Amino acid sequence: MIVVKVGGSEGIDLDAVCRDMASLVHEGRELVFVHGGSHRTNVVAEKLGHPPQFLTSVSGYTSRRTDRQTLEIFEMVYCGEINKGLVERLQALGVNAIGLSGIDGRLLEGRRKDALKVMHKGRRMVVRDDLTGTVDTVNVDLLRLLLDNGYTPVISPPAISTNSEAINVDGDRAAAKIAAALGAEQLIILSNVPGLLRQFPDESTLVEHIEPARAHELMEHAEGRMRIKVLGAIEAIEEGIGKVVFGDARIEAPVRAALAGKGTVIGPR
Repeated sequence: MIVVKVGGSEGIDLDAVCRDMASLVHEGRELVFVHGGSHRTNVVAEKLGHPPQFLTSVSGYTSRRTDRQTLEIFEMVYCGEINKGLVERLQALGVNAIGLSGIDGRLLEGRRKDALKVMHKGRRMVVRDDLTGTVDTVNVDLLRLLLDNGYTPVISPPAISTNSEAINVDGDRAAAKIAAALGAEQLIILSNVPGLLRQFPDESTLVEHIEPARAHELMEHAEGRMRIKVLGAIEAIEEGIGKVVFGDARIEAPVRAALAGKGTVIGPR
């Protein structure tokens, strides 16, 4: 079992990712596909006159400001355009993919955050009307039902709260929860860089390998959205995943490359 998370930044070759995943499925590998869609969501939000806003927590993590209108745009892009586009690609490649959000069947369930402590112009603020949260449980029975009957799940945020509200959750951390719940052997996190860079954006400074016990040290090199990806990787390791790889989604056969150790490997080489 492998869980593959592909980000939503510019430059990612989704066709190459789908071709690679399809070839692995045809070889009999069991895969779950989790995806993002941040760049496209930003573009659509601008066109709809509701440009994106971002919040930085007091601990330095950046997240999307999610009011109700933003959540509706988020669902439109993530659950609609991108999710169904990926399902269409995989179906054309002979994979019986099925697209789900975390809301469907309470696939991803968690708590809505009552308040966010953020930094704004050097000052601490508390935001109370944000529709964000964290994934606490994964509906493994639903995933196993699909996998055992030959379907390949393609999963996107949002999740569902314990009070049955849609909530924006981070895709990388959601993928870590899914991988842990399924007992996956590996979690592959693909983005528009070759892995974690010591000096972003210099790709020659790639961190190629780190032992799981030292995974927290990666946070020293992580900037921007990569901090959340590293946090997701740390959580996956802490929950028993044997190996996490940050790989490059701009290349041909990106999943196979990551499986072969190309990128940043957390775990045995």
